[in-house]
Amino acid sequence: MDYRQTLDWMFARLPMYQQRGAAAYSGKLEPIRHFTAYLGHPQNEFKSLHIAGTNGKGSSSHMLASVLQEAGYKVGLYTSPHLKDFRERIRVGGIPVSEAFVVEFIRDHKDYIEKAGLSFFELTVGMAFACFAARKVDLAVVEVGLGGRLDATNIIRPEVGLITNIGLDHTEFLGEDPLQIAKEKAGIIKEGVPIVVSETQPGVDGVFREVAAARHAPLTFADQQAWPEYPLSLLGEYQQKNVKGVLAVLSLLKGFPLTEEDIAQGLMHVQKNTGLLGRWQILQEHPRVLCDTAHNLEGLELVMAQLKAQRYRQLHLVLAFVKGKPLDQLLPLLPQDGLYHIAPMAIPRGMPVAALAYALDDHGLDYREYPSIPQAYRAALEQASPEDLVFVGGSTFTVAEVL
Repeated sequence: MDYRQTLDWMFARLPMYQQRGAAAYSGKLEPIRHFTAYLGHPQNEFKSLHIAGTNGKGSSSHMLASVLQEAGYKVGLYTSPHLKDFRERIRVGGIPVSEAFVVEFIRDHKDYIEKAGLSFFELTVGMAFACFAARKVDLAVVEVGLGGRLDATNIIRPEVGLITNIGLDHTEFLGEDPLQIAKEKAGIIKEGVPIVVSETQPGVDGVFREVAAARHAPLTFADQQAWPEYPLSLLGEYQQKNVKGVLAVLSLLKGFPLTEEDIAQGLMHVQKNTGLLGRWQILQEHPRVLCDTAHNLEGLELVMAQLKAQRYRQLHLVLAFVKGKPLDQLLPLLPQDGLYHIAPMAIPRGMPVAALAYALDDHGLDYREYPSIPQAYRAALEQASPEDLVFVGGSTFTVAEVL
């Protein structure tokens, strides 16, 4: 099989949470433990950082990798989901894993993967760890996929762990209230391993204190300390919260000396160093086009506040959500003066456009319907004047289809 055929096999044969939701969620660590044992325990061949949280874990992971790369370290980076190409999930030195590695990995382990019934995520975690071991990375930055305690990445023993924040997302798996979700995220805290929490959130910070104390893990709340201010290449205002957690992790990381210049340059060149996409990303000017992958209540609240502060003649929003999103809570966050361009996403988890249209009607928002996200995006561009603003969001997959 070539690369495209290999991806087709992976997507067709393996349940993928981003596409199918609950059918792809394993909720246990035995499959990844068995898989990595079969692979020779590659996760034991490199040092790591482990990043969890509802919002900001992807941006934080990329910032950490960028700074460490600036210092000259060979850095592995594992994140999910991808926006344009599967290989974005696994990077070494900012460069995506090669097509040949993906093809050869599947070819060599296809029989095991089929017999074990691995999920798409379990497969990609094993592939990433095998890649990082083979490439002999100095350190890998590993982003949690979903939750923490039972996430397939949670078989590593990192140098430092980071939990960015707690919000109501994936409640069908992680719990219906912030306390339950915090307990799942706190599952990445390991015995004696320093843990950083980016944001002190009343009502849940006690969970982290309790678990950290029980596991003798030194705990740092990053927002309770003063940090130097650095210019950021990531333009979203919410990144000011994430960077505190990043700086706290770097301050606790032993054996990887960093200079002030490494930190400053790393934070100023995140996209260039690591290829990060979809975080308050400017796609063009005249009209200005912005996209952001924020997709839950806490994330959208921050992004919409920043969007409303922009200057424009007319605001166009290309919008779609996945099924199950609480539209009664999300839609009041959206700008009232926008023209919404809505369409179905090209994945089974996409919310039916009729359901979104009904909710937009109910909230008095002006919208147009289209057959697909690309058509909605083209229509928004055609209708926008040079002084207008076009925003693409609501879901990682809305952004992915436009990119």
